[in-house]
Amino acid sequence: MRQLIVKRLAQTIPMLFFVSIVCFAMIKLAPGDPVMSFVTPNMHAEDIERIRHNLGLDQPAYVQYVQWLKQLLSGNLGYSLINHQPVLDQILDRLPATAGLMACAIGLAVMIAIPLGLVAGANRNRWPDKLINLITYVGISVPLFWLAILLIYFFAIKMHWLPSMGMRTIGVQSAADVLKHGILPCTVLAFGFLAVYVRYIRSSTIGQLKEEYVLIQKAFGSSRYTILFRHVMKHVLLPIITLLGMSMGDLVTGAIVTETVFTWPGIGSLGMTAVRGMDYPVLMGITLFSSVLLILGNLLADILYGFADPRIKTMR
Repeated sequence: MRQLIVKRLAQTIPMLFFVSIVCFAMIKLAPGDPVMSFVTPNMHAEDIERIRHNLGLDQPAYVQYVQWLKQLLSGNLGYSLINHQPVLDQILDRLPATAGLMACAIGLAVMIAIPLGLVAGANRNRWPDKLINLITYVGISVPLFWLAILLIYFFAIKMHWLPSMGMRTIGVQSAADVLKHGILPCTVLAFGFLAVYVRYIRSSTIGQLKEEYVLIQKAFGSSRYTILFRHVMKHVLLPIITLLGMSMGDLVTGAIVTETVFTWPGIGSLGMTAVRGMDYPVLMGITLFSSVLLILGNLLADILYGFADPRIKTMR
């Protein structure tokens, strides 16, 4: 296991280098000019060029990338072109809001997806399976921003039960107020994760029900409920470990649309602000930070696989 961790960490460096190059190239090829955020109607061309020079945007793209890479190797993600604040500080300031929202959404989705996936797999092609499949198809097909707007309309505008935007009510500092603001965005995100998780669990359940240990449990007289939730569920949870590892990257970027709709002060809304202002240091920092979390999440999934199924250790 130690060799696996060292090997995967060694592979991280060239992978992150490749990701940074692709991301930087895409940002430079995208239409728009960061300097336009500082331009006023009465500004002269010389002033515009002076701003471009001060931001370092008058140099070739490869020179800008090398300078950014030097800052990265020194432990600095650079400074925002818009507000001139350190990129790393902005990401770390907004990370708790996004991480809390995503963790609640993923946890809620897993708790609901496990029983739904097990029931769907155990009742293959019957009405419970068809009903759950319909829910998952809706979850996969419906755009999250549309679902978010729909929930805001019914629960915030019509019924006045829940707040429609922000993370806190002005002047209120209680945890209950934060939870109340997080209900709608958490529900939207959980619905998106739920559809994927249920499909994986259903497929795995169908395969596990064909295994010999299920037939042995039936021969011993075990009930269907016992077989499904005590024996099959242990093996079904393995794909969930992979999904959770892949979801680590979503802790940074997965809530971009939802945070924008609900004006949640997380990394997603920071990323949207950076996109509108062509603030490439912030975009590079968010992309790199997300890539690191995704790689670490996959590594964590491999480690958890070894603990969940000892046979995987021997295979490695």
